[in-house]
Amino acid sequence: MDRSKVEVRRSARRSRTVSAYREGDRTVVLIPARMSHAEEQRWVAQMLDKLAAQESRRMLGDEALQSRARELSRLYLDGRAVPEQVRWVTNQNSRWGSCTPSERTIRLSHRLQGMPEYVVDYVLLHELAHLLVPDHGPRFWALLDAYPRTERARGYLEGVASAARLPHLPPARTT
Repeated sequence: MDRSKVEVRRSARRSRTVSAYREGDRTVVLIPARMSHAEEQRWVAQMLDKLAAQESRRMLGDEALQSRARELSRLYLDGRAVPEQVRWVTNQNSRWGSCTPSERTIRLSHRLQGMPEYVVDYVLLHELAHLLVPDHGPRFWALLDAYPRTERARGYLEGVASAARLPHLPPARTT
């Protein structure tokens, strides 16, 4: 990234947080006014890396996700669920995925990245099923019965959600 296309905006109202976003062909980094020049340089580099990683994940990952959705629809839903768009998002922290049937769009939380493939497939298939049946009634669950790892994936996700609510345990004692 060309550093001349980075604009740093200092704010006296910003006390601790640093954020960055793309604005046209440049990157805007928002930092607290009290930050030293060295801290500013470190944060600018960190935020440029973070934005690049997010953009790379979206550009590379979304296409593969769309392809996987087509394959899962073919395998388990007779190819009937055809999404217009499937993509990763970073703003879903209370859901694993979401679907807007009227727009035929599916969004999966970035928190699924790195989980076992069968778990991602389950969430993707769950959202694909919503393109055919918008509610969670018996017809919806009958569609998911075709996927052999539904219960295992649901258990995995329940475990992750449960573990996130637990307090962190101190490290085990070594003797």
